[in-house]
Order: sequence, then C-alpha cells, then structure tokens
Amino acid sequence: MTPQPPENRDKRSADASRPADGAGGSDATGSGRWSDLDRPPLNEHSLRRGLLRPGSLWSAIDIVTATGSTNTDLAKRAAEGTAAEGAVLVAEEQSAGRGRLDRRWSAPPRSGLFFSVYLTPRVPMARWGWLPLLTGVATAAALSREAGIDTVLKWPNDLLVTVGGTERKAGGILAERAGEGVVIGIGLNVTLRDDELPVPTAGSLTLAGARSTDRDILLRAVLRSLEHWYAEWQEAQGDPTESSLLDAYAAGCATLGRSVRAELPGDTEILGEAVAIDGDGRLVLATADGVQRPIAAGDIVHLRAAGTGEAG
Repeated sequence: MTPQPPENRDKRSADASRPADGAGGSDATGSGRWSDLDRPPLNEHSLRRGLLRPGSLWSAIDIVTATGSTNTDLAKRAAEGTAAEGAVLVAEEQSAGRGRLDRRWSAPPRSGLFFSVYLTPRVPMARWGWLPLLTGVATAAALSREAGIDTVLKWPNDLLVTVGGTERKAGGILAERAGEGVVIGIGLNVTLRDDELPVPTAGSLTLAGARSTDRDILLRAVLRSLEHWYAEWQEAQGDPTESSLLDAYAAGCATLGRSVRAELPGDTEILGEAVAIDGDGRLVLATADGVQRPIAAGDIVHLRAAGTGEAG
C-alpha cells in the first residue's frame, strides 16, 4: 500500500477564518480591509504556528501581498544564500507567474494558492528530476483528501480536476535549479469563477465542487503531504520504486493509457499511446511502428482515452 501523508491535526471550519458580514480584516501584511469577503487573506501567524515546529522540513514561511513570481523571488534568495532548505514564499497575488516554457499567467488576488518552496535534496543529483512529479503526487493527495475531489496528474506537471464531465487544468508545478538546491513553484486555482478563467480549458476547485476552499487548510495540507513524500523519497536515496513514488505517480496519472501527441522541443511531435512512466520519470510512448519512445520533456496533448473515441 502506498504510504499516506499524516492527517491534519489542526483542521478548522472554512467559515471560522471569515469575519461576520461587514467586518473588516487585515491582509497578510496588515494593510487594508478585505475587498472580497469570499476570499479572506491567508493567516500567516496560524500557518507558522502549525508548520514551523521542531523537526519539521519547513524553516520559514513568508506571505507577501503581491509579487511578480514567487519562484523568481525565492530563487534569488537561494542564489544569494539567504534561503535555507524548507523556506516557503507565498503570494496573495502574482502578476507574472511562470509555467513551463516561460509561459505567463495571473489570477485575481487571493483566488488561489501561489507559492514556492526551496529544497536541497541529499540524494544523487540524477534523481532530482523526480521532484516535480513528487510534488504532483503530494499535492494531488492533499487536495483529494481536504477538498474532497478527485485530482489527477497530467504528465509531467499539471493538476487536473473534473468540471462538468470534462478534465480541466486547475494547477501546475514548475521546478528550477537555484543555489545549492531546487525551487519548486505551485500554482493552484481555488475559487476562480467561470468569468475569471484565463482560458476555457482552465478549472478551479470551486468549479469542481470542492467541499472546502479554505486556503489555510489547503496550504497546510499540501505542505504536510509534500514533507511526507520528500522524507520517504530521501530515505530511499531518491529511488522512485523503493519510496513508492513511481507507483503512486502512475496510479494518479491521467495521461497513462491514453493516445497522446507529444510536442517536443525543435517543433517536432510524436503520436502514440502513453504506456508507462520509467525509472527516470520519463513518459514512455508506444508508437504505431511498434517502437517505445521515452519522452523526457515536452507538451503532452491528450487526444482520447485508450480504446474509446472520447477526447481526453
């Protein structure tokens, strides 16, 4: 059985974090009143109290009202030697959030979770490529448990939820080398409404029918799940099989078993069925000519579920 992250020990009602109608509140930096009572600011004091405990992976939690990119900011700190392992940087709003291939995106203030963590793995560097997949497993597990919705993974780094019977992207993960380690950014749409979606194929936890959209609870759950999986992976010296990471990723990966188009660097593409995740975290495609091709990087387009005519 795949090891599961520990249950949250400090759950609270989503309503408990919100003021009574008409009441004011401060944001993470103590400035101003809430502009949207459905989107209260994160409680920095509560998050620090719950996560910065003796023996925890997490060493610092900072919340800023707005920034261009938490990955950029935290990577700069890491390069300057001012970020220790376990540093977490959260933004209530990002104006220049980055995804793979330097794609840009933004979202309304306090409508999601936009944060980065700094890790310095003590495993062979050849296995560091598993970190974004590990983060995907940890995040999906936490969201499925706390939000009560199925959250699946699209290789290599997208988080998908189901809205109206259709899979939509609700989040993404970006890992970058920085300093002596890796900065991992996570962006997750929590309360975005239909009229706020950047593209029709996007989704959010609210649109997927989440039972909880309390961002404090969700952030704690994701960080605790990430701490759990990171510890298991390091204990196994980064071995994805011994740590159960490979099995967990494959079990939650919506790409496997599907016909896909892999759009590769250099404007080339490969069509095939996604049949496996290999020991290096690569997606293995079985092509029409009988060849199995491992894909290390690229955009994957789900064409249809294997054995059906349905779009994926």
